[in-house]
Amino acid sequence: MGLSSPVPVLGAGGWGTALAVALTRAGHPATLWARRPDFAARLAEVRENREYLPGVTLPPGVAVTSDLARAVAGAEFALVVVPSVGVPDLLAELPRELGLVLCAKGLAPDGGRLTDLARGLGFTRVAILSGPNHAEEVGRGLPAATVVASTDAGLADAVQAALVSPTLRVYTSRDEVGVELGGVLKNVIALAAGLVDGLNLGDNAKAAIITRGLREMGRYLVSQGAHEDTVYGLSGLGDLVATATSRHSRNRAAGEAIARGDHPIHRPQQGGKVVEGLRTAGLLDTWASAHGQDLPIVRAVALVASGEWTPDQGIASLMGRDARAELDG
Repeated sequence: MGLSSPVPVLGAGGWGTALAVALTRAGHPATLWARRPDFAARLAEVRENREYLPGVTLPPGVAVTSDLARAVAGAEFALVVVPSVGVPDLLAELPRELGLVLCAKGLAPDGGRLTDLARGLGFTRVAILSGPNHAEEVGRGLPAATVVASTDAGLADAVQAALVSPTLRVYTSRDEVGVELGGVLKNVIALAAGLVDGLNLGDNAKAAIITRGLREMGRYLVSQGAHEDTVYGLSGLGDLVATATSRHSRNRAAGEAIARGDHPIHRPQQGGKVVEGLRTAGLLDTWASAHGQDLPIVRAVALVASGEWTPDQGIASLMGRDARAELDG
């Protein structure tokens, strides 16, 4: 793909906007698609996404449109940057020969993987992009690294070439399962870290949540066929650290708000932005119960998010577990 071929970025939230800017920083024009025509027109006029990524100017290389067919015309692949609940409807409108780079960190409506959903709809070239990537920092050109995973090495290489720049390192991986599910699980653990922050339980408790959360992530990912090394890479440990500790993290912030009693837990949004972990926790807890898997942090977050437990009860459930050896084997 030559530099003159715009890369479609489907979804004009904070992360989609940051990726469009990152593409131009890497020397590639981008087309940023927004579903609402009025929102697209405003972005095109003011050249700033004041609703989702204020303070970041859209460079001349970013075109903005609400015409989906125009956005993807002639493209080799598109970055799909809408929340997980919106992925099925968007994919239904896209040509099946288009390569898909899924950037949402959530599960399909049935609790399955988004990559499996895409292939079930007839897409054959599918990748997942994940890592410790806050839009607020990537959009401003602060140093970051990410991973694009696909069983299609050609697609992964093309995405890497389109995004890599002096401020964004892009690694490739063949472990789609590990990279995709690492991004899913870390949101739930970050919610638990936010509960710790909101309850003022201290650094020791937060470090324990992150560390034991990583073990929980590892057990789940490996059970799904992921490579164990991926758990300790950018899309696993790296993304978990960023999401569980950063002021930019909407999942951590949502957990903190829930603990303080000022977050509408039945609406999975924080400041107008989707909090993927609130929905994901329930889906994962249902899966774990059905398969006899032990995911205690996931369960605690799911029950707190559903309102069945208070935040204090959630923490007490983790502290009251039977004493055991630290490592599993």
